[in-house]
Amino acid sequence: METIATPLMWVVFTAFVLAALAVDLLVLRQNGPHKVSTREALLWSAAWIALALVFNAGLWWYLQGRLPGPEADRIALEFLTGYLVEKALAVDNIFVFLMLFTYFGVPAKSQQRVLILGVLGAIILRGILIFVGAALIAKFHWVLYIFGAFLLFTGIKMFWAVGQEPDMDKNPILRWITGHLPLIRRYHGEALWIGEGRRRKYTPLFVVLVMIAITDVIFAVDSIPAIFAITLDPFIVLTSNVFAVLGLRALYFLLADMADRFHLLAYGLALVLVFIGTKMLIIDIFKIPVAVSLGVVGATLVTAMVLSLVIKPKGEAGAA
Repeated sequence: METIATPLMWVVFTAFVLAALAVDLLVLRQNGPHKVSTREALLWSAAWIALALVFNAGLWWYLQGRLPGPEADRIALEFLTGYLVEKALAVDNIFVFLMLFTYFGVPAKSQQRVLILGVLGAIILRGILIFVGAALIAKFHWVLYIFGAFLLFTGIKMFWAVGQEPDMDKNPILRWITGHLPLIRRYHGEALWIGEGRRRKYTPLFVVLVMIAITDVIFAVDSIPAIFAITLDPFIVLTSNVFAVLGLRALYFLLADMADRFHLLAYGLALVLVFIGTKMLIIDIFKIPVAVSLGVVGATLVTAMVLSLVIKPKGEAGAA
């Protein structure tokens, strides 16, 4: 697996992420369980985005003296494009989280703990999948075509599935959990279970955490191939993914109350996946420049959000 990263870069990145997580957990502990306001979510989202941009700028500056100028620019642009793609795909996670929290009636004060555990799990899982994916691509180039076809199929499927609410009562994983684990119906603060040993019973919060972990696995299978269409460097793939995931908790609280306003965003995400899948399929015929990819992804998402504000949902349009 070829990478531009030096041991020092891996150390700096790891320290950077651990410090950010430590600050986040410290602030969460000091504030205690509470309902996150839109203002607080906006400030934290801005902070996480700024952190990613600072890291990107630092990466570009560090590479300036070690690589030819155009190469350093290209790598920094790959990070930015990958970060934007992963951040956009994370929005889909948020809509699923919102559905799970609503279905299980998770108290607002308990949602933060579930999300922070979900973020930590997602970082570990994505790290494993990225290195496995990079190893496969390095040994078997044709894996890129499988990734591309999968993304193209996923994008088309997502486009046609917009607006269809999944039936949680028929979810096979949820049905297995409810059929095999001793559960209690009431929440007990932020406890995941009560009792000890064989007398242990699991709270609804535990079920939600399991469902979110499984959701992370499903969405990682979508998003990891997407980033490999931007760059094959494991360091850029991992760093852009991790920084996109780090702000997931703040982004959830920012978008939770605005999910209905961006009702066309799912179409934009579907088109992004179709574009990335196509780019991966034609990679040996024509390589789309990173700057063009960044422009297409950004323009698609912005257009979807603007149209969402201009065009009212079908129900509201009919009522009007």
